[in-house]
Amino acid sequence: MVILLQNQFDQFCLFAKVVVAVGESEDDTLALIKSIDPKRIEIVKTVWDDSLRQGGKVLALETNKAFDAVSADFDWCVYIQADEVLHEKDYPEILRAMKAYKDDAKIEGLLFKYLHFWGTYDYIGVSRNWYRHEIRILKNDKAIRSYKDAQGFRKHGRKLQVKKIDATVFHYGYVRPPEVIKRKISNFHSLYFDGERLEKELASSKNFDYSQINAVRKFEGSHPEVMKTLISSLNWHVDVDPSKATYSLKERVLFAFEKVFKYRLFEYKNYSVMN
Repeated sequence: MVILLQNQFDQFCLFAKVVVAVGESEDDTLALIKSIDPKRIEIVKTVWDDSLRQGGKVLALETNKAFDAVSADFDWCVYIQADEVLHEKDYPEILRAMKAYKDDAKIEGLLFKYLHFWGTYDYIGVSRNWYRHEIRILKNDKAIRSYKDAQGFRKHGRKLQVKKIDATVFHYGYVRPPEVIKRKISNFHSLYFDGERLEKELASSKNFDYSQINAVRKFEGSHPEVMKTLISSLNWHVDVDPSKATYSLKERVLFAFEKVFKYRLFEYKNYSVMN
């Protein structure tokens, strides 16, 4: 899904227009998307190539299909995955950055902070396994391509030049009932593997347990307004206990270094931050 903002900035509306690439399915996904205001939704019907499993390549291909459907009269594209939400409190900062860098050719994208929720809406993952930043706004430049499994982007094979902004993506991908999250993980593995490797990963997903945590902490902030109904209707329980987190010696040393020097060693960064 690609959410677009027009080059008229006097009124900030995240849903000025939405391009959605809808793959073939046996459920009511297409009908649901069609039920949204047709003046704001452009649907790109597509067929996923299940043979492109190496590294989740099919996810990038589908992202590019939506991106390529964006017309040239849009300056910026906001790329939001289905389990991600932006908080309305960040809209002014997002708008400020888009205004500031719209005509700056050196800046190709805007970099967001991340909160990864775990099990329920009350806990976030803080281990080194979670990525802390990612590009979620990019210039409408078709030389930019979705990279690997669609988490980030590249231009002519190089990392995008980006500016960090004080805005956060709320990632809810791991807030599901236990049985649902097991199915999600199984489906996810099918996009990356086949043969014996797929069978092995599917077997491991059946043993998924939310209590098997590395590091979490209590979330003390507010959720986006659009999430309030879902949060109030949560009807499952998972055992999430921050005190039960387990760390290897290596993790303890790296966490200690990060706490003292405010720098994360060996962090993967699919972008180049411009000063």
